[in-house]
Amino acid sequence: MAATRELGSNEMSGAEAMVRALEAHGVTHIFGLCGDTTLPFYDAMLRLDHGITHVLTRDERSACYMADGFSRVTGRVGVCEGPSGGGATYILPGLIEANESSYAVLAITTDISVASYGKYPLTQVDQEALMRPLTKWNTVISRADHIPRMVRQAFRAMTTGRSGAAHLGLPYDIQYDPVPSDDIWADPKHGSYPAYRAAPEPGAAEAAVAAILSAERPLVVCGGGVVIADAMDELARFAERLDLAVATSISGQGALADTHPLSLGVVGSNGGTDETWEMMEAADLVVFMGCRAGSTTTARWEQPKPGQRIVHIDSDPMVIGANYPTEVGVVADLQLALAGMNAALDGQDGLPAFGGAAAVADIKARKFARFDALAKAGEAPIRPEQVIDTLNRLLPDDATVVSDPGTSCPYWSAYGQQSRPGRRFITNRAHGALGYALSAALGAWFGRPDGKVVGLMGDGSFAFACGELETVARVGAPVTYVVFSNASFGWIKASQRDDCDRRYYNVDFNRTDQAAVAAGFGLKTWSVSDPAELEPALAEALAHDGPTLVDVRCQPLEEAAAPVRRWMG
Repeated sequence: MAATRELGSNEMSGAEAMVRALEAHGVTHIFGLCGDTTLPFYDAMLRLDHGITHVLTRDERSACYMADGFSRVTGRVGVCEGPSGGGATYILPGLIEANESSYAVLAITTDISVASYGKYPLTQVDQEALMRPLTKWNTVISRADHIPRMVRQAFRAMTTGRSGAAHLGLPYDIQYDPVPSDDIWADPKHGSYPAYRAAPEPGAAEAAVAAILSAERPLVVCGGGVVIADAMDELARFAERLDLAVATSISGQGALADTHPLSLGVVGSNGGTDETWEMMEAADLVVFMGCRAGSTTTARWEQPKPGQRIVHIDSDPMVIGANYPTEVGVVADLQLALAGMNAALDGQDGLPAFGGAAAVADIKARKFARFDALAKAGEAPIRPEQVIDTLNRLLPDDATVVSDPGTSCPYWSAYGQQSRPGRRFITNRAHGALGYALSAALGAWFGRPDGKVVGLMGDGSFAFACGELETVARVGAPVTYVVFSNASFGWIKASQRDDCDRRYYNVDFNRTDQAAVAAGFGLKTWSVSDPAELEPALAEALAHDGPTLVDVRCQPLEEAAAPVRRWMG
């Protein structure tokens, strides 16, 4: 289709305006897949001189997961794109995961021409209605001269308040229509998030501190909000001044380094253990920080119980008091809230010491004694504990671990020992779709290319996304993938063991040689079934300067001592 009229000297096409608007917001990477409706946008990306790298993916879902992984490690907006129709529907799983996990991801889906609306054209779908329940902000642009303003609005929505996902629909014909060149600008604050942080209302931080100091056995439980807000230093300062134990949700891992003396680890029904749960049961006051107190962290609201006092700090006022009567609620950015709480401690004499380090040391000693016995048993099939133990010893300090929500997630959440705080462990905990880790690990590598990235998944998850290994090989990313291979959808099979009296139905599938599949895409691979061969294979894979995959024949999850509390006696 030709442009509606010749562009003037101070004008650009809608497609060019989209590229320039993204560039103005500091976008460096776009992950996406070509389609008919994307032709003008791709042509603009080719012709213009800009600083954006476009990564061609093999699936729109994977593109969104890559943008998600990129966003999590950089603190900047991750951008993905796809064409109309099937492309728009495929991109949905990644959008809802990013939005519910509070990560800023922008999906741009090109669309059929505005001029063809209502004429039953191929790939027509109401993109605005489709995306509305899955995003924080969403629109289909109806005029080319709206593009700069809509991009600014999308970035403003994604990066302020509780961060989240946004969607822009870009119809084919307006990609050719004129846009004034002088309308391309951006607020530099929206290049990263959280932007425009909100401080606590006067007296709120002081009230939270007073409640904590009045307790005998307080416990902090951190969610992902602490890491998103980059509040780790303020948290460590606060906890260390009071010798206060800090637990996390799975999403909150990295609030303190796993090896910090006050870091209890994950609590709850997934990745928590009986030992870590002891402190949730014993606490007389629980401080939720950037944590929604949802079903997993509280073991389906088993704890806290009535009578346990609650202090809740979050940037989203909707989560405070949603599940528990709250003694003190603080609505604020976590970094500013903790800074205010530290200021409230300044000048106070005789601060209490709550004995957190000693309690954590005792709990970790008992937890890891049980873990070590399993990890070092040397039995075949290889126990998942042996894989985690080996990775703990081999991974460099700057490693980023990305896991699917299946077999690998609870094991790493319970026993992974990373010595740096921050977003060093990534998993899709909001909706738990399989196939996430393979793609998100590549996005994380683009965001953090100087550090080692490792992707963990089960063989069920591998089959969801293995086509994306071609992308990994094409870009030459030195990501190492580890597949926990047990020829079943192990999480569901273990649930059938406990919930259905071992009546197993339609959870097993044929054994696949994942190493051979990955080798076919160009990765260097290993297949390991002998426990003695595991460490040499992982060491070689991690050291290789290119993409690698280790297929580990693992103990079935329904036979394992998985750190999922409802399966642990």
